[in-house]
Amino acid sequence: MKFSFSRMSDADAREVLGWRYEAPYDFYNPDPNELENDIQALSDPKNSYHVVRDEKGAVLAYYCFGEQARVEGGDYSDEALDFGGGSRPDLTGGGFGATFIHLGMDFAEVVVAPKKFRVTIAASNSRALRMCESAGFERVQTFQGPQDTEFIVLTKDADQVVSKDEDRADR
Repeated sequence: MKFSFSRMSDADAREVLGWRYEAPYDFYNPDPNELENDIQALSDPKNSYHVVRDEKGAVLAYYCFGEQARVEGGDYSDEALDFGGGSRPDLTGGGFGATFIHLGMDFAEVVVAPKKFRVTIAASNSRALRMCESAGFERVQTFQGPQDTEFIVLTKDADQVVSKDEDRADR
């Protein structure tokens, strides 16, 4: 399968913000009262949000890079490229997570060439934590974020990213 990246447009932001996750992942569902502000934030080029599309143009996932991927309360003083994102709800739990993590890192390596990657994940999101750890990320910090939610920060050296594995060779 071939994938393409593009900056998130207003229409893409509306689509992504319409995704709804089942419990316990409903934590990630946006606040409907903030819809217009969220659309503006996601589609603003300075915030570095991107979507991933399949060969037919369907949005499969999104990424954000930089400060927008951080969570209030964390220590982000070490140099690293923060990245976050999500995949369409009907694709979660289907074994695509590792592919999407590697796609995001491959894209960032070409565009930014960071020395280190950093992700911040809600401690309750065991699926994302397992996925990142299996991709080589290591836990470096735990903190209490907004609404007393516990978050875990994980990092991975960029030189550990192999962009030519067999499972990703056709991107």
